[in-house]
Order: sequence, then C-alpha cells, then structure tokens
Amino acid sequence: MHRSDNEAYEAKKRIRGSITADDLRKIHDVKKTLRKSSTNTVCENAKCPNLPECFSRSTATFIILGNDCTRNCAFCAVTSKSPRPVDKREPKNVARAVKRLGLKHVVITSVTRDDIADRGVAHFIRTIDAVKCVSPETSIEILTPDFHNVREEELKELIEAQLAVWGHNMEMPQRLYPTLRKSSDYYRSLDLLRRVKSISTNGLKVKSAIMLGLGEAMDEVKELLSDIRSTGCDTIVIGQYLQPTLKHAPVIKYYSPDDFKELEVYSYSLGFEKVHAFPKARSSYAI
Repeated sequence: MHRSDNEAYEAKKRIRGSITADDLRKIHDVKKTLRKSSTNTVCENAKCPNLPECFSRSTATFIILGNDCTRNCAFCAVTSKSPRPVDKREPKNVARAVKRLGLKHVVITSVTRDDIADRGVAHFIRTIDAVKCVSPETSIEILTPDFHNVREEELKELIEAQLAVWGHNMEMPQRLYPTLRKSSDYYRSLDLLRRVKSISTNGLKVKSAIMLGLGEAMDEVKELLSDIRSTGCDTIVIGQYLQPTLKHAPVIKYYSPDDFKELEVYSYSLGFEKVHAFPKARSSYAI
C-alpha cells in the first residue's frame, strides 16, 4: 500500500468502527422487525456507515415513497429509476415498526419524487399521523427533498404536522452542484430552509447537513455554512463523505479532527444552536 492509500484505509477504518457479536445480534433483530413491518430504511438503502451503531441501539431512519429516486446524485447509493406507485400501506407499516422497536425519536426521510404533483407532501403527513396514532410520545424528525414547485399551502400543512425537526441537506458548495447534484439547485434548497423557518410558528427546529471530501475548498465550506445560517437554520451537521461503491464519486480528501474542530468553532460563531462536526456525523444521526 502506498502511504496515501494506507492513510485512506486507516481513515475509513476509524469512521466505520468495529462490530461485536452482541451488536450483530441486535442488528439482526432490527432487520427482522423491519422486514416484518415491510419498511425500508435509508440506513440500508444509502449504505450508511453508522448502520451497525444505530441498529445495535434499535434505532433506524425510515425511508418512504418507495426505494427509487427520480434524481441521480453522483454521491448517493439510493437507486435512481422510474419509481413505482406509492404504497398506501406504507404509513401504517412505518408506524408498526416504530411501535415494535419502541422508538422515542424517529427520523423519516424519502427519495425524491418529482413524478408526484405534491412531491410526496401528503404521504409524509399521513406517515406522521400514523406514527403519532400508535406512539404519541415519539418525537418525529423529517428529512425531506427540496419539494420543487410545492405550493406554500402544502408546505404549511406539513410544517403544522406534529414535528420536532425539519431537515433538508445542502450537502456541498454551489460550485459542485452541476457535476455531483445535477438535478438539484443550490438556491432552491436554501429557499426551502428559509421558507420552512419563516412559516413555522410552533418552535419547529430546522436542520441541514453537508459532506466533506468531494473536492471543496475550506473557504467554500465556510461560505456554504454562512449561506445555510442566513436562512435561520438552527442545527448543522458536518460529516466525512465515504464512497458507497466504486461507481460513485470518489473521495478527494479525508479531513482531520482539527479540520472538523475548526468548522465546529466557525459554525457556532455564525450563530447555529447545535453543531455536529465529526467524520461519522450524518443528518439523521443526531438531533
């Protein structure tokens, strides 16, 4: 191994961590519960490096509106193809899994569905209502697409659902969007964060997340963080990008603990209430 290859290997090993026999048992139990409930998780679909840790603690991030995304981001492991019709049983299935796992906090995300008129807003609401019906004490966090062209009235209805956190990820600086996130728009995503924060009147917390290692410069990252904070966003998550498969965008750089600390300090100086900045940080990993 060349030195650079060895450094990359050691970095990935630190991020992914180790799995014990007890962890494997708990992971199996969670997967069994998810299969029984006919639910999908972004943990599995997106090949998240935190899956062993989260599943071993009986937690999961549910993905709704099917498994297939209408967009094709170069960094994402979720399948991109023409999606199937929305499964109307999905809200109850998610609620059943939440109940069986005894979750105190649940994260619900989705693929992007540009093929649906309301982009899946009504389905999010039905899922939230179903979870609250069987587990009223469970707090709910959603992680949404950019909801392109969704009407203000539809956004407001989702904002007024029983939510604790609304998340939408900016992912990367604007310069990288044309090559790594072609079907998305930097300013559209900023506008969604701004709209959610301005419409909310019930103390809803707004969260976003970015990845490091895709070829960005540090000054671009700081500009991105400043843009996100300007929307009124409360929480920022900063993590290390890991290549899910060889077909996806390569890792250009592995950031050091000092780099993450610098960005944590900078983010707090911008006024963020909470900052999660470390290699394994992912948007649904911490409130």
